[in-house]
Amino acid sequence: MKKPIGQPKRPELRSRVDALLDSMIAKFYNEVPFSQHMLNGSQINMDYYKRHNIETILRLRLKRTVDALAIRYFTKHDPVQAKAWAKYTEEEMLHDTEFFVRDLEAVGVSKDAIYSQEPLLSTKLLMGYLLFDIEYKDSPLALISSVYFVEYTTVKTQPQWLDNLAKILGKDKIIGARGHVNLDLKDDHDDFVWDVLVSLIKTPEDDEKVLEHIRNVGRLYVAYFMELHQELIVGQTEDLSLGKSLDMSLLAQVS
Repeated sequence: MKKPIGQPKRPELRSRVDALLDSMIAKFYNEVPFSQHMLNGSQINMDYYKRHNIETILRLRLKRTVDALAIRYFTKHDPVQAKAWAKYTEEEMLHDTEFFVRDLEAVGVSKDAIYSQEPLLSTKLLMGYLLFDIEYKDSPLALISSVYFVEYTTVKTQPQWLDNLAKILGKDKIIGARGHVNLDLKDDHDDFVWDVLVSLIKTPEDDEKVLEHIRNVGRLYVAYFMELHQELIVGQTEDLSLGKSLDMSLLAQVS
């Protein structure tokens, strides 16, 4: 995948989006239970760590289908972007097995255990949100906005998480995750995804739609971390029944 050349497109909009994401990251750390666990915890709850990485893998697998639908859209509307997104999707396609499975196997989790796990409800809701725009509005704007969300927040948060995890688990246990982050940094994935996103923006109303999608995707990721906390931490220490499913009221609490 070629790196973008020259200055980013629509820099004023990107500044608005990045500022929103920075504020969402700060709010996440301040308000979401257990959100700083892997950032600065002195001990790691291994059940939480393993389940988080399993869900990352399951989310990557599910998103392949959404990416394929985005390529279909671009083939009809913008073949240049179809080629670019197909290349990006090709490179991302097997990151679950190339990076994250390796780290889980290093802490005793088998491939069978990973892929037999049912995705969390919050993950299913996220996939449904991304599919809704493509299937009912014939637009991958929600998907590409969500990918920018992930690329940006990965660069902003994961190097620090991995530094802490390396001290506790050992560098050999996070080789896959570190390789994934380093690839994102080396290839400037956030810049590439931004250029694809801008290609979908045609009107001032689309600017606001991007911001709305960023907020909504953020809500769904917060719901994921709250569900993870509820299932793995609350469920272990208080009442197991609380951890069996996502309380839908959580979504209303996230802004």
